[in-house]
Amino acid sequence: MDPQKTLEIVIQIVVLLFAVSFHESAHGYVAMKCGDNTARDLGRITMNPLKHLDPIGSLLFPAMLAFSGLPVFGWARPVPVSLRGVPNPRRANLLVSAAGPLSNLLLALCFGAGFALLKGVEIPSKASPLYPLSLIFGLSVLVNVSLAIFNLLPVPPLDGFGVVESLVPASAFPAVIFLRRYGFVILVVLMFTGVLGFIMRPVQGVVIGWLRS
Repeated sequence: MDPQKTLEIVIQIVVLLFAVSFHESAHGYVAMKCGDNTARDLGRITMNPLKHLDPIGSLLFPAMLAFSGLPVFGWARPVPVSLRGVPNPRRANLLVSAAGPLSNLLLALCFGAGFALLKGVEIPSKASPLYPLSLIFGLSVLVNVSLAIFNLLPVPPLDGFGVVESLVPASAFPAVIFLRRYGFVILVVLMFTGVLGFIMRPVQGVVIGWLRS
């Protein structure tokens, strides 16, 4: 395999592990602020990726995407949250659910700012000392945006469903229960029918276009 391609794959996987660790820690931190210390007590508010690693979602699935030449995204083990005893659990669920994708958008903005600064520097070749840094920043933007968009889909067990679940009226609870029961099946169908790619590719294309401009 081309060494350049191998380097990009390794960076994307490392960036993803950092992104999902930040994402899950954000869930746990906001849950703690809402009154639930479950994640804190289990040591899940940490940037140590080993605490959040999901072998399929954090390694196998992203590697398959990377070797296929597609932008990398994935998932980690969900941070356990118990909001039954907290004040206003629906509001807490909304905040905790939104915290993950918002944390990735924050990372994307930070790395995007760093990448924009590097774009103003003349980089004569891929052998330049600045090139690996620009690659890390650029791939960090792409991975974090992809992770945020993926998790904002209103399909359980993704965060977007938690946001919707917190906002719908009580009359919609039967539909919520139904979707919770079959959410993972729906997600798998979206993946294998190409619908997920149809949703993700336009956003990823915009990001890639900006990185290459």
